[in-house]
Amino acid sequence: MNRLSEHYTQVVVPALMKKFNYSSPMQVPKIDKIVLNTGVRDAVNNSKAIQFVEYAMNRISGQKPVVTRAKKSIAAFKLREGLPIGVMVTMRKRRMYDFLDRFVSVVLPRVRDFRGVPRKGFDGRGNYTMGLKEQIVFPEVEIDKLDQIRGLDITFVTTAKTDEEGFELLELMGMPFRKN
Repeated sequence: MNRLSEHYTQVVVPALMKKFNYSSPMQVPKIDKIVLNTGVRDAVNNSKAIQFVEYAMNRISGQKPVVTRAKKSIAAFKLREGLPIGVMVTMRKRRMYDFLDRFVSVVLPRVRDFRGVPRKGFDGRGNYTMGLKEQIVFPEVEIDKLDQIRGLDITFVTTAKTDEEGFELLELMGMPFRKN
């Protein structure tokens, strides 16, 4: 077990049980998975762009990313069905906790003008999505091996039923939300 999963069982579960009056520890919401996603707009014109994003996502997550492809053709965007248009990674269990630990303690403090993550990224079911403008805030990514600086979306999928439960879970796990 790593540091964050121990923190979840020893601190987060009792705190959420007390706050939301759960009768069983199995009712307490937990983080199910973390999904990283990057859309590559210039992959239509530049086939090498996907390789650079794959490299970055591999370094960030520690596992092989999946290339997402266009579901249908859109002539206005010069997009054909089946063309690679993005890269995504789904992390679960130990890798997920390792990523969350690194994300909160190392990556977020490196973000320029960081004042906390916005609270408005919840979807109504306790899941939280946020975006980063630069992948280079991750120390694993070497800027020399990228063709350009791109952003990425990070989705924290939880078993929480409401946004309030999801917010409390992520806050107790160390997510630094804005104080507004």
